[in-house]
Formats: sequence, structure tokens, C-alpha cells
Amino acid sequence: MFELTDKVAIVTGGNGGIGLGMARGLAKAGARVVLAARNEEKSRAAVEELRALSAEAIALPVDVSDETSVAALMGAAVKEYGRLDILVNNAGTTVRKPPQELALAEWEQVLATNLTSAFLCSRAAYPHLKTAGGGKIINIGSLLSIFGASYASAYGASKGGVVQFTKSLAAAWAADNIQVNAVLPGWIETELTAGARQQVAGLRERVLARTPAGRWGTPDDLAGVAVFLASAASNFVTGAAIPVDGGYSILG
Repeated sequence: MFELTDKVAIVTGGNGGIGLGMARGLAKAGARVVLAARNEEKSRAAVEELRALSAEAIALPVDVSDETSVAALMGAAVKEYGRLDILVNNAGTTVRKPPQELALAEWEQVLATNLTSAFLCSRAAYPHLKTAGGGKIINIGSLLSIFGASYASAYGASKGGVVQFTKSLAAAWAADNIQVNAVLPGWIETELTAGARQQVAGLRERVLARTPAGRWGTPDDLAGVAVFLASAASNFVTGAAIPVDGGYSILG
């Protein structure tokens, strides 16, 4: 039920953090993995790591906010492996400022990277998934899809949009046997959250105090949900937004 042998997965932003944690899970379940990101050095290291797990993996460069670049990514991945079954829209960025200090260019950068990219990649993947007889799209939201943060208005807006976009795709493409779901990671130890821990006083301690699991998450904590949502185990699950947060979001 959780077998992914011969399935082909693209993971945007897959060369580090949550994306690489998910890619590890998909690779261990048998998928052939395409890591799509801009930092070629990080991508080479990530591919080597996956190949050390006896997985088939390649890296392809992409600017997920550019329509032409995304189309080239999809074409190259299908040319390499002959098909596409799974898309993980994980690429993301943030700018931590009060909203009154946020420049328009910063707002647009965050929305383009986090939300518009999910649209561009999903739209470009759709014909390939349909040709394969169906497929899976996993969009990465955030706890800020649910909560607000004074220092992350653009990020929160983009991640709230990811959840609503997920529901729209799920409704639109259910007849094509394409299931579309969102994962809402909690506070995970990554390069992105390292900046938050440095810039937001007391954040680490507040997260620990609120999280029933009593710890921050790691990228590998996202591997299992990725396999579930990418496999036949989730064939009747679509349009869902699943927190993976150690219980952070269940407390009032």
C-alpha cells in the first residue's frame, strides 16, 4: 500500500530542510526522485545522499516562480524517467518584518516563491500526471496557514493561499485520479527556522512550552506523511491539510 517503486517524484526545494526530509522518505519507499532547486552545490550533495540509500535520484535547476523554467523542469524530468507520478511543491522563502515595513518587492517575492510556484508547477505537471493515469500533489503549507504572526504577513498570506489552492486543485482534478493534499509543518529545525530563532526573541522556548511532544521537529519527521500522501494508501484522501507539528496546533 505504501510502495512507490517505479514512481517518479519531483520535489521542489528538495535539496535541504523539509524537502530533503520528504525526498528521503520517498526514496526509501522506492521512488525515483528529482530534486528541483537553484543551489546546484546543495543539490549535488543531496543527490549523493539519496543515492547512498540505493535510490535513483537526479537534480535539475529551476526557478519555481518562472513559467518557462518550470516547463523546462517538467520536460527534463519526464525525458529522464519517462513519466511523472508525484509532485511535492515545497520551495519556499520568507521575509521577517512588520507589515508596515514590508516593501512591495518583498511581498511579491514571498508570494511568487511560495504560492505562485505551486500554481505553475501543478499546472505544468497536470498533463503528465493525467497521462500516467493519475498522481499525487503534495503542497507544503505551514502552521501560519492557521495562525497569524506579526513578523510574517506575506508568508502567512502565501501559506493560507496554499491551503485554499490545494482544495481547488483537489476538486478540479479528482476526476483525473489526481489527489491533492497539503502538509502543514510545525516548528521544524531547518535553515529557514534558524533565522526565525535568531530574529524572534524567545521563540525556541515558546515553541517548546506549547508543543505537547516537547521538542522541535526534524525534516525526517515529514518523511512518513510524504510517503502516505504519495502512495496508494491515500487514494481516497484529497483536499486535506494535515498538521505535522507535535501537537502544537491542538492547544487553545
